Amino acid sequence: MKRWMLAAAAATVLAGCATTTSPTGRKQYMAYSDSQLNQMGAQAFTEMKTQQKTAASGQQDGYVQCVVKALVRQLPADWQKLPWETAVFVDDSPNAFALPGGKVGVNTGMFKVAKNQDQLAAVIGHEIGHVYARHTNERVSRQAATSTGLAVVGALAGARYGQGASDMVAQGGGMAAQLGLLLPFSRVQETESDQIGQQLMAQAGFDPAQAVDLWQNMVAASAGRTPEWLSTHPDPQNRIQALRQRAPALQPAYQAARQGGQAPRCGP
Repeated sequence: MKRWMLAAAAATVLAGCATTTSPTGRKQYMAYSDSQLNQMGAQAFTEMKTQQKTAASGQQDGYVQCVVKALVRQLPADWQKLPWETAVFVDDSPNAFALPGGKVGVNTGMFKVAKNQDQLAAVIGHEIGHVYARHTNERVSRQAATSTGLAVVGALAGARYGQGASDMVAQGGGMAAQLGLLLPFSRVQETESDQIGQQLMAQAGFDPAQAVDLWQNMVAASAGRTPEWLSTHPDPQNRIQALRQRAPALQPAYQAARQGGQAPRCGP
């Protein structure tokens, strides 16, 4: 009953959000405007650059810029017009990210895992996929709805059974929401970004099969793994299998891009 009430309350809040469709055709609910998220993304990126050391090597930054530009050219015109910006952060962890508003960051540790430009395009394409599919907006909208749902259920429980029951709902309901709503939802986003990113890299002239090699490198570089049901990311082997299955269908787009003159030469 608690989960049903939480879901019903969250659904009520989401009903007041704007409804959009993701690039893969999935229905989405947004509580915030693109301009709001773009402003927050730009502010967060500026703060990161002041708080974290950026690489002094212009070669690495140029490498990332080259890949980003090639991928962004495959987006619709209005997305290409965003003020895309890149930064390379001095950090040994193999990580990359993209923020609303077109801000892309890559850790220096990623270059040890992404062995060539195609593999780097797989990582950055995935992160750009998050931005293109408005996943940040979608996630914060869902979290806001879930928090409101918990408050409603807690108030009802408190009115009937007292403050102790209200506190129990807040604690137990928060865990139920995390495992039952927010984490699975994040895995949907990760899978969707894989699909978008692999398609973007093929259209940009990067080999989509290299996405498989990239994630195999990522697995090899990872010491441990959280169970899928407790993670925001799909199981690595499931992810690799899905990327492998999509790659053959994307080869015609890749070959057409190369024959059409889209043959990125970004390095390293």
